[in-house]
Amino acid sequence: MKSRSGGLPLKLAQNTPKWLLISAPIALLIAVAGGIGGSWWNAIVASPTTDPNAKSIQIQIKPGTSTQAIGKELEAKGAIKSQLAWKLWTSWQGKQGKSPQAGTYEVSPSQPLPVVAAQILEGKVVQSGFTIREGWNIKQMGEYFQEQGLFKAADFIAATKEIPQDKFSWLPDGIPHLEGFLFPETYQVPSDTITPQAVVTQMLKQFEQVALPEYQKVAASQKLSLLQWVSLSSVVEKEAVIPIERPKIAGVFTTRLAKNMRLESDPTVEYGLGIKQTADRPLTFAQVKRPNPYNTYMNAGIPPGPIASPGIESLKAVLNPESTDLLFFVAKYDGTHVFSKTLSEHVAATQLIRQQRQSGKK
Repeated sequence: MKSRSGGLPLKLAQNTPKWLLISAPIALLIAVAGGIGGSWWNAIVASPTTDPNAKSIQIQIKPGTSTQAIGKELEAKGAIKSQLAWKLWTSWQGKQGKSPQAGTYEVSPSQPLPVVAAQILEGKVVQSGFTIREGWNIKQMGEYFQEQGLFKAADFIAATKEIPQDKFSWLPDGIPHLEGFLFPETYQVPSDTITPQAVVTQMLKQFEQVALPEYQKVAASQKLSLLQWVSLSSVVEKEAVIPIERPKIAGVFTTRLAKNMRLESDPTVEYGLGIKQTADRPLTFAQVKRPNPYNTYMNAGIPPGPIASPGIESLKAVLNPESTDLLFFVAKYDGTHVFSKTLSEHVAATQLIRQQRQSGKK
């Protein structure tokens, strides 16, 4: 008695998942070729083990590797039960326009063959994740990648000195490196392609997709160039700790610039000297007075380039700064700042914070 499934026994058709209801000729071919008579189910879908905690198996497929060679390796490693079943299944999938994709895959021997095949036919390769934090500079990123064992810091830094304006024509002319334009985000990259160049490209694409449109929406009304926008945003990013303060800090800097006052931002000095101050070891007067292109105590205007990668909120804050007559702020070492209108107020606030810190340490 024939079933509605086109020749498969009614009981078998009812117990078969919809995604495995293939035509009767194919099913019969698989049954005969597999030497298992009517039990084609096991040859096609059964996993080598029923243990859900079975250790995953990794397989690397190089470009040009034949489907037969892939099946042979999968069977040898215990990822599938039958090399022949693999051949028949992938041959049928090939008629649907699917073929194995090169890359590194991690498959489970507890998964049925069609699931293993789908991973390889759809290119679901092993991914490597990494997270770039807001406010990191290129040096910090390089150290992070090296600590993660992905590649050497020096190789990453070298890659950031290559300015790919052929791919990203919006990048400013004449920049010595990509500081500020490597967007902070959590990324997933195919393990086989995680090189310094690939990582740089992905971060630039993210900037292009997320940050650049924000600038382009208001570019005509902006007095800041793209480079100035990112540079000032990077200073805001390094100064701001509490998110709610970003627009206010951006407002202070905008007001100072409008009054032709220097920004006088500590992070610019730190960046220029390649150092980092702490609460216990703040910048010295000599360091603040040491000339370098990024020192906004010595140089007027916005730094010549970004000092870190600003996040989207700092970038937006510079485009929409809080309107304020505040001109100064000093960190309280708890993430917040005390804002002042006059220099005398600022000096008093600074002295009070230092006194409180000293008394707290006693």
